[in-house]
Amino acid sequence: MRLERYLQRLDAATARLEALILGGGVLLLAGVSIANTLARNLRGTTIPGTVEVTEILLIWITFGGLAYAVRHARHIAMSAVYDQLRGRARKALLVTVSLGTAALLLYLGGYAVLYVLDVRAGGRVTTALGIPVWIAYTIVPLGLLLGAVQYALTAWRNLTRTAIYRAYNERERYEEPGP
Repeated sequence: MRLERYLQRLDAATARLEALILGGGVLLLAGVSIANTLARNLRGTTIPGTVEVTEILLIWITFGGLAYAVRHARHIAMSAVYDQLRGRARKALLVTVSLGTAALLLYLGGYAVLYVLDVRAGGRVTTALGIPVWIAYTIVPLGLLLGAVQYALTAWRNLTRTAIYRAYNERERYEEPGP
C-alpha cells in the first residue's frame, strides 16, 4: 500500500504540473493574442515578438498536453483490435500497449534531451526577442517524460486491479452501440 500512496502522489504532482503548463500556456497565449489584436486595431501596428511567443506557447501547450491527454484517456487510440477483445485479452493488450508506449516516450525523451542540449550549446536565439531557443524546447523532453509516467501508471493500475483502466484514474466505460 505504501507504493500505491507514492504512485497517487506522483500522479497528483504530475497533474498539478500539467495544469500549470496548460493553464498558464493557454492564458498567456490568449493574453498575447488579445493584446496584439488590440494593438493592431487601435494603433495600426503589432507588438514585436508576438509570433515568437505564440510559437513557443504552442510548443509548450502541445507537449504539456501530451500527459494530460494520457491522464484522461483522450489520446489517439487505434482500437480496431482492442474493441474486438474482452476480458484478460483486452487487458493484456492494454498493458502491452501502455508499457510499449511508455518505453517509446522515454526513448524519444532521451533523444529530445540530447537535442535540447545541442541547441543550447549552439547558442541559438529567437530573432525578435532573443529568447534562447533551448528554453522553448525544454518542454519536449519533459512532456515526453510525463506522458511516459502516465502510460506506466496506467499499466501498473491494470496489473494490480481486476477492472480495466484506460488511464491511471480512468476506469474503462465501454458502451455497446445502440440498435
